[in-house]
Amino acid sequence: MSSGQRPRSILLVKLSSLGDVVHNLPVATDIRRHLPDATIDWVVEEAFAAIPLLHPGVRRVIPVAIRRWRKRPFAEDTRRAFSDFRQALRQAHYDAVIDTQGLLKSAILARMARGRRHGLDWKSSREPLRLFYDRTYSIPWSLHAVERNRLLAAQALGYPRSESLQYGIASRTADVATLSAQLPAGFLNRPFAVLLHSTSAQSKEWPEQRWTQLGAQLAEKGIASVLPFGSEAERLRSTRLAALIPRAVVPPRLGLDSLAALLSRTLVAVGVDTGLTHLAVALGRPSIGLYCATDPAATGLYGSPVAVSLGGVGHVPSVEDVFAEVERLRSVA
Repeated sequence: MSSGQRPRSILLVKLSSLGDVVHNLPVATDIRRHLPDATIDWVVEEAFAAIPLLHPGVRRVIPVAIRRWRKRPFAEDTRRAFSDFRQALRQAHYDAVIDTQGLLKSAILARMARGRRHGLDWKSSREPLRLFYDRTYSIPWSLHAVERNRLLAAQALGYPRSESLQYGIASRTADVATLSAQLPAGFLNRPFAVLLHSTSAQSKEWPEQRWTQLGAQLAEKGIASVLPFGSEAERLRSTRLAALIPRAVVPPRLGLDSLAALLSRTLVAVGVDTGLTHLAVALGRPSIGLYCATDPAATGLYGSPVAVSLGGVGHVPSVEDVFAEVERLRSVA
């Protein structure tokens, strides 16, 4: 691409985790706003591929399976799958390849792609990755993760970072129909809250007694609770909590498509520090983040007037504070 020429094909590299992928969605919106003729492809871990596909500005999603391949790195099927991925990645030549992940694994994949590669400088990333990129940029650590992504892309592509932030996604009608068949008849037409109790670290969990107290207060207001799960341990916790919460429903294990549909219809989502809570925000639903062991300043719920983060390091949110926010959000949503 010659100097001054507007990029027409862009590859985003943001692999994982779910929350990080959600935080990269506004980049696609910004690119479409400033470069409406550009095409956007996205490399992402296969488990999260459904999220970029919800964005109408993303042309092609290229799934990668690093997490799965690591378990059997020398197996024939792993080598074959990696070869297929590399072929898909190099199918197109890009005007810009932008690695907003800033980790060695993402930098390696960005280096494999065909095009001018952009990434974080050594002071702005967790790992020294300068040699993998053609251009690097200084991005302040003090910014929220969403804004770090947006600023990197804006600098790489030469447009101003706008004040307006939009995630740009919506659930699909077909996914809502699929979800409806997995829930009690007519359930999606009644008021319900989604309680997202599952997280990657025990220290981030909200006490089970508080979940049951919150669920009981919601039931008193005529609001059912839905408790989705991913793993078997999470299913057992959902079942255990639902037994103590009036009107509670434990759906079958849902894929990300159905979870997005569920969150798009909820009255309010209440969740711990987990990617699904951020997904609820991205879908524009009233959302409450419960931070029990992490600081929400850097990665808390962001970019929505109907989202709030409660708690922090050493401060576990109370049921009273959470329910007060539920009532407040219901009044303004």
